[in-house]
Amino acid sequence: MKREEALELLHEYIAGENMLKHSYAAESVLRALAVKLIQDADKWAIAGLLHDLDVEKVNADPKIHGLETARILEEKGFDPEIIEAIKLHNEMATRMPRTKVFHHALAAGETITGLITATALVYPDKKLASVKPKSIKKRIHEKAFAASVSREKILECDLAGIGIDELIEISLSAMQAISDDLGL
Repeated sequence: MKREEALELLHEYIAGENMLKHSYAAESVLRALAVKLIQDADKWAIAGLLHDLDVEKVNADPKIHGLETARILEEKGFDPEIIEAIKLHNEMATRMPRTKVFHHALAAGETITGLITATALVYPDKKLASVKPKSIKKRIHEKAFAASVSREKILECDLAGIGIDELIEISLSAMQAISDDLGL
């Protein structure tokens, strides 16, 4: 599937501006991670873009979130690897472990976007351009900051073959490249 088709699908299911921005951020980060890990950048980017496709439909219920997306994507004939990674990004719904680099990269990459966004929003100008990697690294250890962001998922970057410092740099750079789209 081409990005244009994926965007149409995204806009069919996601109305919330913040969810759309999160999807764009995850797409950008997953593309950058795929390039770094010499993987299929288009495939990984589509997974990032569509990983939360059902979040509004299922009211973010962690017991089923991701499963409806999998059903939708299966009907549309998506690559089974994309569907599997999206399903497994929410382990509560599947009760199955993530076992592949792609799974860990999606879980870590989409999750760190929330921490990066929250970090940018505490800066006076609320701009990603002002955020430094060391600020994000510091925030990882502040459990009360962006408390809903799973540090455990972010740290799965090691299982994808990328250390936390590199994940932070790659992700921040990817999001800074699309900062206008993110409103940051």
